[in-house]
Amino acid sequence: MKKLFLLLSFFVIVGIQAQERPKLVVGIVVDQMKMEYLYRFSDDFSPNGFKRLMGKGYTFQNMHYNYMPTYTAPGHASIYTGTTPATHGIVSNEWFSRTLKKEMYCTDDASVKTIGDGTKGEGEMSPKNLLSTTITDELRLATNFKGKVIGMSLKDRGAILPAGHFANWAFWYSKTGSFISSTFYGEKLPDWVTEFNQEKRYMPYITKGWDLLKPIAAYNESMEDDNPYEGKLYDSKAPVFPYNLKDMYDKNDAGVIRVTPFGNDFLAEFAKRAIEKEELGKDDVTDFLTVSFSSTDYVGHILGPRSMELQDTYLRLDQTIADLLTYLDKTVGKDNYLLFLTADHAGAENGSYLKDHKYNVTNLEGKEIRKDLKKFSVDTFGEDLVLNYSSWNLFFNKEIIKAKGLELAKVKQSFKDYLMTQKQIKRVYTEEEILASTGNDYYLNFIAKGYDVTQNGDLIVLDKPGYIQHGTTGTTHGTTYTYDTHVPLLFYGWNVKHGESFNKKVITQIAPTIAQKIKISFPNGTEANVLEEVLGEK
Repeated sequence: MKKLFLLLSFFVIVGIQAQERPKLVVGIVVDQMKMEYLYRFSDDFSPNGFKRLMGKGYTFQNMHYNYMPTYTAPGHASIYTGTTPATHGIVSNEWFSRTLKKEMYCTDDASVKTIGDGTKGEGEMSPKNLLSTTITDELRLATNFKGKVIGMSLKDRGAILPAGHFANWAFWYSKTGSFISSTFYGEKLPDWVTEFNQEKRYMPYITKGWDLLKPIAAYNESMEDDNPYEGKLYDSKAPVFPYNLKDMYDKNDAGVIRVTPFGNDFLAEFAKRAIEKEELGKDDVTDFLTVSFSSTDYVGHILGPRSMELQDTYLRLDQTIADLLTYLDKTVGKDNYLLFLTADHAGAENGSYLKDHKYNVTNLEGKEIRKDLKKFSVDTFGEDLVLNYSSWNLFFNKEIIKAKGLELAKVKQSFKDYLMTQKQIKRVYTEEEILASTGNDYYLNFIAKGYDVTQNGDLIVLDKPGYIQHGTTGTTHGTTYTYDTHVPLLFYGWNVKHGESFNKKVITQIAPTIAQKIKISFPNGTEANVLEEVLGEK
């Protein structure tokens, strides 16, 4: 009897240990998703998508980004590294590097080549510019590289940065209609990816076209279908339903699917194929799948946050999420996967729309700002001293400044004084002020967390709330303000209790929380602040 008891105890202990990690972790990032969309569109959501995640999982209602700029690449990097651009080095999507004195893209890597049916340059990408490890990297290390990590997105940066340095694969979409990768990951695509590409599963979406999912009366949370704040998709005559995607495809390329909700559907099909063919979640070693839905961002940028097109994109994404959850239940098991859903940034209201409703703000053109800076410089110093102005960063041409015998500190102060006279400017910070930041200045704290001294500018500019550096239609993002920082965070599945929190949280808490929950090392750059609400047993 004693031997039997010891034997049973052994199996119980082994069983408990086997459940310390889920079979699969699924990280979902929805590009340019405001928390507000979960409220605004909720009446038209199904019970099995977002509502299932919120109704049975844990919802963080007050999750924010804690740095500037709130862009796609820094957002994905910060979610998965648990730190900010000042540490992980991805300071924008593309930026002017003061060290290299040239423009660079977040995932550019000239040492690798495209694999798959991509056009020139589309696959010359890797995570080499990412300076910190990711939670996906730490999973690979913790499992002696037995746990698989696969990242995917329509965007290269949305696939590569979450998957980290040690990923088995990252796949992104080419304008050819195929998912591609780079030789950083392997010499040729897996056979299942080649087979998927050959099926051209994007074509049925393009052939069918894009019309409203529901009767038009259901879209009362949006503006009228044709309004002056919406841009146009490709060569469409007006931003109105239905859209003939076949015409757009014939005139352009397979990239047209990106600017429709069907880009998300297509990616979800690819994700399910990856789960099946890579056998993710099939053994006792935890795997990690990262999925970044990008079509929401493309639609938001072109048509804006109040468009029927955006609402329709979210109603369809809700169905896509529901279908993916059902698939995970069936293939991995309801209690065997841990899923989280968040966004890489939110998005602003259209400046012209706000102005027309008597808010004294407007859209700003970056080219006009650069032209004004040049005029000021020539009028004041007799020459254009600005080397580059982009993403609120102003770089000075120090060779010219030295040649003219000018004092850099006085040049900075002169430009700072000038910029502070512009109606849209709230604050201007010098490099010295940023590096000396104590954290007491609310806005400076955001900027310091997004600032890499080897890459960023001599001055950083912060516009006032409501002003956006974008055209007159659609929208953009990037600032310190809540319309850009406030995003959803939903945890669901393995050992997640139902609940919600209204306390303010920051995006860099996600990665260390997952590390604690599945009992692996923290990513190496994180401050290791966690979300205690989801760390207890279910």
